[in-house]
Amino acid sequence: MNLLNYVPGNSYLHKLNPVTKLLAAFMYGIAAIICNNVFAEIGFIILMLLISASAKIGKRALLLTRNLMLLGLIMFVIQLFFVRDGRSLVVIGNVTLFTTGGLRSALLLSFRVIAAMLPLMLLFAITLMNDLCNAMVKRLYLPYRYAFIVTTAFRFVPIFASEFHDIQDAQKARGVDFDTKNIFRKLKLIAPLCVPLLVSSLKKVDVSAMSAEMRGFELRNRRSGFKEYPFKICDLITILIMIAIIILTVIFLR
Repeated sequence: MNLLNYVPGNSYLHKLNPVTKLLAAFMYGIAAIICNNVFAEIGFIILMLLISASAKIGKRALLLTRNLMLLGLIMFVIQLFFVRDGRSLVVIGNVTLFTTGGLRSALLLSFRVIAAMLPLMLLFAITLMNDLCNAMVKRLYLPYRYAFIVTTAFRFVPIFASEFHDIQDAQKARGVDFDTKNIFRKLKLIAPLCVPLLVSSLKKVDVSAMSAEMRGFELRNRRSGFKEYPFKICDLITILIMIAIIILTVIFLR
């Protein structure tokens, strides 16, 4: 399962304007970043999982959360050993390994990273890239070339990920041992994977650029698309709810 692919649906979230989805995801992330309470950050994550389940993408949300935990773990370790506020918790000899302030800061930052990034990544599961690009042009008056760059970057991520696995399988068929536990050998095996992927990526970029020029890319503007993206009452309600969440976070959880 590619975690950035669109999942068709007819839920409340699917029906929202693409711009509303984008703004709501950013506002949810802002609320998570503002929050200064560990248990509230866990609540933000659980709430997003419940919202995702209502849109029939609960499994996708769980897998994304699991993957984001790796990044959260890295942040946890960095904060745990480098923040020295509070009293000592673990002391070996005369050396303090970590403190109460370091533990709290580590937990807060790791959960904050997950809570802030999860809605932005789930945005792609409920929004078509073409709709997001066209809506930003029509409703946010963003120049088409910039909207195209942003959405194309995310569109190519699953393609490159699939090609990476295909190249890895091809190298395994040639006898390359990617299952080794030697970290230095693993680093040495990066070149046989990255070089073919880089060559393939450059070819795709060249073909995509030529295709865009042939289709009149330079002539595209906000009046070129035939599909309209009107704002509805559900969009207003969603934005008001997100504003309320941010205000409550600032008042009670800052």
